[in-house]
Amino acid sequence: MAKKDLFDNSTMSFGEHLEALRIHLWKAIVGLVIGSVAAFYFSDHVIIAIQKPVISAMNEVFSGTPEGKIEKNQWDSLKDWSNRTFWKKDDAAAAAIPEKKTVDPRMALEIDVRQVAHQLHEMMPESYPEPPERVVPARIAVSFEGTPFGDLLAEMRQESMHPRTDGVDEAFMIYLKVSLIVGAIISSPWIFYQLWLFIGAGLYTHERKYVYTYFPMSIILFLGGAAFCFFVVIPFVLNFLFTFNTMLQLRPEIKISTWITFALLVSVMFGLSFQLPLVMLFLDRISIVSAKFFREKRRHAILVIAFLSMVLTPSDPISMMMMMIPLCILYEFGILLCVRAANARKSPFEAQPA
Repeated sequence: MAKKDLFDNSTMSFGEHLEALRIHLWKAIVGLVIGSVAAFYFSDHVIIAIQKPVISAMNEVFSGTPEGKIEKNQWDSLKDWSNRTFWKKDDAAAAAIPEKKTVDPRMALEIDVRQVAHQLHEMMPESYPEPPERVVPARIAVSFEGTPFGDLLAEMRQESMHPRTDGVDEAFMIYLKVSLIVGAIISSPWIFYQLWLFIGAGLYTHERKYVYTYFPMSIILFLGGAAFCFFVVIPFVLNFLFTFNTMLQLRPEIKISTWITFALLVSVMFGLSFQLPLVMLFLDRISIVSAKFFREKRRHAILVIAFLSMVLTPSDPISMMMMMIPLCILYEFGILLCVRAANARKSPFEAQPA
């Protein structure tokens, strides 16, 4: 028994279509408002999460590990974790072993012991004898780490890595903007459903079948492209761009509004560019081009992809290459989709090769 479609036996006049459009739009707007109000209560966590890539890049480039400071690498941390987890080494025994303490030169004050000895002798000559004139130079580093003054310095250094606001109302406007965007994401299933109720009623059965098949793939490609951009591309791009600041002895002042606009815009561009296989499939389905054409024009397609990657990304070669390489892979995936669709269109009565 054939599965009954949502729009079977539905016929509407032009006036009824307009009324249905008004109703569905109002329902979509109500869903957007509800989603935005719900997002207003946790958008602060979203804004903090969006700041993490730029804060991490600022810390890595402008507040990296100073020369002479020894830190555990990933391998040493992994060994410590495995010893505690699998081998159950006694933490008390490990704590009894004195750990070599390293001093961060940026959080320490270097003192000449000879000057201290001379000062003590001048203040209390009866208690502290005068040091010899030819005493060997000796310098010690007094660390501020763990002291109130050291905590203040560390807090000031960390705060200098955070994005800034220019006006008193900018933070509030950013909060509203992010709440609206997050609300649109939360309510997007409801909004798409309302739009589909209106659009689907005017499509044929085979046209609705294409939407049921390829719309989920479009969502996956868009989200995959946006996630790839935010978690992979943007950290590389920031490190690359910030190195020019250090080379020119400049310190960037990142505005929160500029940064959020940059992160969202680049992520959306990557999400849209990842729709390439579906665009190729659409052109093949309407018989404008074929899989054979895509194969023959592969070199030209790579040139077009390189141009689009240059236009859709910031003006640096790193982000361009990180968009160009996935798009070339998706181009081959689009060819496979076109070949599969062409095979599915073949008539079952077509003569088979001997």
